[in-house]
Amino acid sequence: MQVGQPAPQFELEAYNAGQIKKIRLTDYKGKWVVLFFYPRDFTFVCPTELKGFAHAQPDFERKNAVILSASTDSVFSHKAWFEKELPEVKYAVLADTAHTLSRAYGVLLEDNGAALRGTFIIDPQGMLQWMVISNLNVGRSVAETLRVLEALQTGDLCPIEWKPGAKTLGKA
Repeated sequence: MQVGQPAPQFELEAYNAGQIKKIRLTDYKGKWVVLFFYPRDFTFVCPTELKGFAHAQPDFERKNAVILSASTDSVFSHKAWFEKELPEVKYAVLADTAHTLSRAYGVLLEDNGAALRGTFIIDPQGMLQWMVISNLNVGRSVAETLRVLEALQTGDLCPIEWKPGAKTLGKA
């Protein structure tokens, strides 16, 4: 898997705002997809990230982007945790119990079955455009993910510390 290549496809069960349903990457053709992996349900750093993406969901939607999250927990674990502690999360949470998705995206910790913190931006044609993978103990930046999405959407060359509305360096 590399940036600039087709993103690994998937079809998995997901918990989504009170419902359990099948989700495929192809369901979002024509939209940008922000897919992020988190290690486990019922943990400490993960809810801060899940809530952060939930609060920013309208910002992503204004940019024609959907948010999908994933862990190796079951949909039933997701349902129990999200209904009790994370009701503000309205985007789909994929259940990668067979570890196929986390393995395909290179974030699976084979020794314990958890996923590293991986964030991936997939363009409307299904091409992987950006990825960041980090260890378990440090949460990611939702603002940085949104900034990178907006930079990718310019289609231009964006310099260091580029911010939305700032000048770009011209067409790529």
